[in-house]
Amino acid sequence: MGWSISLGRIAGTEVRIHLTFFLLLAWFGLVAGAQGGGGAAVSAIAFILAIFACVLAHEYGHVLMARRFGIGTRDIILLPIGGVASIERMPDNPTQELLIALAGPAVNVVIALILILFFGANIHPGNSDPAALQNIDFVSRLALINIVLVVFNLLPAFPMDGGRALKALLSYKLDKVTATRIAARIGQAAAFGLGFLGLFGNPLLIFIALFVFLAASHETYAVELGEATQKANMRDATITSFSHLDTTSSVGDAVKALLGTPQREFPVTDGAGRLRGVLTRDGMIQALASSGPDTPVLDVMEREIPTIGYRAPLSQAAELLHSSGKPLVGVVDDGERVVGIITLENLAEFMLVERASQGWRRSHGGDVRSVR
Repeated sequence: MGWSISLGRIAGTEVRIHLTFFLLLAWFGLVAGAQGGGGAAVSAIAFILAIFACVLAHEYGHVLMARRFGIGTRDIILLPIGGVASIERMPDNPTQELLIALAGPAVNVVIALILILFFGANIHPGNSDPAALQNIDFVSRLALINIVLVVFNLLPAFPMDGGRALKALLSYKLDKVTATRIAARIGQAAAFGLGFLGLFGNPLLIFIALFVFLAASHETYAVELGEATQKANMRDATITSFSHLDTTSSVGDAVKALLGTPQREFPVTDGAGRLRGVLTRDGMIQALASSGPDTPVLDVMEREIPTIGYRAPLSQAAELLHSSGKPLVGVVDDGERVVGIITLENLAEFMLVERASQGWRRSHGGDVRSVR
């Protein structure tokens, strides 16, 4: 994710922190300092850092449970609204998905119990009043926050943990796409509720609501795409007519290709036609501004672009594109020569065609074949 910096790798997973997180720290420090002086500012910043340590532990609950099922995690990003673990894929087995979803809140339950049983945290109901939080000790406040994290994350607001658990439970009786659609609709309804509450209380709820709403839409699209591509061949969504750059090209050559074609991503191939990288429009413009048109594309292209054989199923290419985070996947023949590319944009167009075809088939009694 842009605007984030790496804190290193912990237990095999990279941890990143968004730069806006430091604005959150500064805001809490300034507000507390204005009310109680330097000591209060330090205490407020320390408390926020302790909360996000608990959030990070929560995310590692998801990461380690997913790893138990053979699923990796690209990274964990800490945002002002919480943490996001970029798990490479969710399992098709609903029990596994349920366990991954509940692993995060379970970590917060354990943290709260440790703080209560071993550190003397007092979670008297009266302490849950926001106005009383400033008057109770550090450990009790942290225990209460962990309990709040459990309750909040278990709200059925897909794709939060509770919504993901709901989807897993629905998947025992329904197909994956239907279960996801139902959970996403419930999640979006919950997002409206959170946003409404945010208007009269904590503005942070508005940002959380927006995140939940957009994430639910994205998750539904990803599941529908996965379902559609399972039944499709690679050729159904492969771009076979495309411009490419060779390893001797310059940024100036790339600019000419950009202006002369509708492409935004340009594969860079060697003399044997093998994929060596890709130069995107954004990378091209950045290089043009910083080092000029004579810059070799080899100096500014993205490397380690994934490739896939032309006989592989389209679903495998879509999964590879998603997990790699790269702008495209190269489709190669038996000699590793690039014969096509697959991008997020043409997968989206494939989905539009697929939906239109399904509507056409339904209106004609299911007897009309797909336009593919």
